[in-house]
Amino acid sequence: MYDKVDPRAALMAAEAAKVAVFTSYRPSDYVRFYERKPQIVDATGRTWLARGNSAVISYSEVTAGASFSRPDQIDEWVILLPDADTRLEVTVAGETTVITGHSINFIPAGASTTRVLAGGRVVRMFTNRSTDLAECSLNAGTFSTPNPNIPPFVAWPEPTDGWRVRSYSLDVAPQPGRFGRIWRCTTFMINVFDPTHGPRDVTKLSPHHHNEFEQFSLALQGSFIHHLRWAWTQDMTMWKPDEHEFCGTPSLAIIPPPAIHTTRALDPGTNLLVDIFAPPRMDFTKMDGWVLNNADYPIP
Repeated sequence: MYDKVDPRAALMAAEAAKVAVFTSYRPSDYVRFYERKPQIVDATGRTWLARGNSAVISYSEVTAGASFSRPDQIDEWVILLPDADTRLEVTVAGETTVITGHSINFIPAGASTTRVLAGGRVVRMFTNRSTDLAECSLNAGTFSTPNPNIPPFVAWPEPTDGWRVRSYSLDVAPQPGRFGRIWRCTTFMINVFDPTHGPRDVTKLSPHHHNEFEQFSLALQGSFIHHLRWAWTQDMTMWKPDEHEFCGTPSLAIIPPPAIHTTRALDPGTNLLVDIFAPPRMDFTKMDGWVLNNADYPIP
């Protein structure tokens, strides 16, 4: 249920019209990077990997000189740079592109090398087709078998003007009627919410559910409680207790369908959350003006 002023209220009728029958529930997961040892540590930084059913999220804190290589990347992937001062150099198919901070970037499939020119936080996103990364994720065991409630991953159509590194600044002003700051490519849709200040109003939460896709919620600043509830069914063995999970920064919540969920910011200062979906969401794509780069990628 959305507040009447929430831009997502327009989606309610379409979602309510869908009838889905679930015979099992898969668990949610919460990966608090700040509580776990990074999987990759060297003189230039630290990297954590976590996954869901459809995607792998890599969170790195790096200094200049760090580098990442994908010698045979199977599909398009994402680099999110939340810090303004970070700078990277990405080489794909012999062509080098410098990308600046406070941006989201879509990188073509194939061999690539990423070199850090100025340090900061680097978030990389890969689909579950990158099995090498999925298998070494902190929570790989939770997702060792596919979730039957989620359709197999299918990429969206490739850009009509060809493959290249595509970079978009996060410096986008809020606009009435638009929900967050959303971009998409062939494999992902990312909503970088506008930062909020102070705790969320507890009388204006937005519990809702998705029938067919999971949601990754990446905390980049502040602290949050993820509230989840599972609908009762005729089969009592499926019933699950409510979840009220505290997650600080950095952390990743993986919310499976059809859990009813809403997230409450807690920090008295700035709170910043990023929602990630793989593949992109059709409902958001069809909303006029919501996806900021809609013209760059065809709609299926």
